[in-house]
Order: sequence, then C-alpha cells, then structure tokens
Amino acid sequence: MRAVPGVDILIVSLGSTSGLRTSDDELAASIRRAGSTVAVARAAEQPRVRTFAYTDWRWARAARAAARAGIAAHDPRAIVYSTTTAALMWPRPGAIRYDAPAAATRPGRHGLWQRPRERARLSEAPLLIATSQGTIDETPRPHAPAIVLPIAVEPSGLGEPWALRDIAAITYAADPHKKGLDRVLSAWARARREGETLVVAGLDADRMPAAPDGVVAAGRLDRDAYRALLLRSKLFVTAPRREDHGVAQLEALADGCLLVTTPSPGPYAALPIARQLDARLVTDELSAAIRGALDEPAPRYVERSIPLLEPFTRASVDRVVQAELLPRLLG
Repeated sequence: MRAVPGVDILIVSLGSTSGLRTSDDELAASIRRAGSTVAVARAAEQPRVRTFAYTDWRWARAARAAARAGIAAHDPRAIVYSTTTAALMWPRPGAIRYDAPAAATRPGRHGLWQRPRERARLSEAPLLIATSQGTIDETPRPHAPAIVLPIAVEPSGLGEPWALRDIAAITYAADPHKKGLDRVLSAWARARREGETLVVAGLDADRMPAAPDGVVAAGRLDRDAYRALLLRSKLFVTAPRREDHGVAQLEALADGCLLVTTPSPGPYAALPIARQLDARLVTDELSAAIRGALDEPAPRYVERSIPLLEPFTRASVDRVVQAELLPRLLG
C-alpha cells in the first residue's frame, strides 16, 4: 500500500467477493470525482472454512489488520468500513457501508457472536451508509443516523442493450444454494424448448450440479466476458432464497435482459423494478414465467427500464456522495 498521508477518507474493504471489491472501487472513484482524497485498505484473502461464524471471524480479523495498516499509512480524516463484518473488530470507529445486517443474514447459531457485536457497532458508528431503504428497514434499532447510497450500476458499454440475442437465458450462481440454482435448473428443465440454452455463470465446474439438457456452464469469468454474455441473453433467471441487494440482477437489466425472478425476501433492489416492468415475471412459478418471457415479452421492456435504473447510475450516486455522504463524513 503506497502511503498517501492525510487522505480524507479510508475505505476498509472486506473484498471477500468480486462484487464487493468492484463496489468499493466504485465508491472510491465517486469520492474522487467529488474532489476528496481516498485510499482503499483491502482485507487479505481468507481460506474457505466450514461455518459462517468462523468465516466471519477470520474476515473481521483480516479487516482489522487492513484498517490498522491503512490508518498508519494514510492518517484519514474519516473511515468507511465496507460491510458490517469489516467493522466488527474495528480499531477505530467509522461509518459502515452495508447491504444487509447480520441480524437478517446470520440467524441462530450462524450469527452467535456476530449479532451482538454488530448491534454495538451499528449504534456506535457515526453514520450508516445503506445500499437501499430495505437495508435500513431490517437494521436493528437503535442505530446510528443512516443515509441511502445505492451501488452504482451502469450498462457495460460493450454493445447496445437492445441488440439481437442468441442465448435464451443466463443465471449467476457464485453461491448456488443462496442464488437458488437448483430451482432455476428445475424450472428450466420444464420450460425449455429444443434449441434453447441456459448459461450458468460464476460457478466453478467442480461445484456445478447435474444439469438438464440445454444448460452450459460458463464458469468464472472476468467482468467484460460476463457482461458480454448478458448482452447476448434474452432473460436473466434467478431464484434466490434471500437477496441482500442483487447487483447481478441490476446489471442484467442495465444490459437489456428481461428479469425472471422469485419474489425473494431481503432488501432486493431490483424486485420492485421487475414488478413494475412485468409483474408476470416475478413469481414462484418460474417455468411459466420463463416461457412467457421468451414467447410474449412485455412491450418496450428494455426502454421502460432505463428511467427506473436511473437512481443506480454513477451520475445519481455521485450526486448523493457530493450532497449527503461527504458533508456527513467530513463536516
């Protein structure tokens, strides 16, 4: 980490997924565009372990080490911890940016030590930076003052979102159980017609379950390769058991896919957009929704999605950073 003495803001990035790393880099870029200085201190990669409690303990400890190193190198005026896990063992209080609290995502024994520590941090933080109003709604009270700052999502820029598409459907399943890959594959087996293909992205080949005909495993892809697949796909199909935010769904909408999804619990940012665009496609009857979306897509679906996605654009996020976030962090 190169020293940049006296930066305005240090982002302590948990970075346990590629989505989190991208989101933190987007936030840092937005802060720079607003004229403030920022450094990112990223937690060291941690091995896969058996339980959520041990996983979170390892990542919280790694975030604490990254925060200490970042504070020593950059002497920041303010700190933003990205995720509540990154804040659990903080060496110095700071704002917390998060999409869901452990109170909602770590029930029972899975959050035995995290939930009480999180309640304290959510009260002690000078500011909570929630990615949606739904995030605030499920945050335990009392808590610190909160603002809503969405994760920025833009079209890929690799092609037109209404271009001709040769893939029937795509799904993203980095966490196959949480993302409901089993439900998606079952629905696809019932809905598919000869010649139609479902692409499964984000999942290593050795974790891919047995799949019905017409399923292609794309594996893990770099960002441009994944977004290029979105531009070729008619549908994005997903059945999460819980959705903490749903950046993949927002990216799919931004790149012109129709969103077929179950009405999953959690602060699912794309869910109200999907309902507004075509309520038929938000259902537990995924196979019927897949067939309806392929055979009778709602008129002007892609064009109508553009204004609904405006709050998630970089320009919109930049306005919130300039008008709300920086004044609250820096005074």
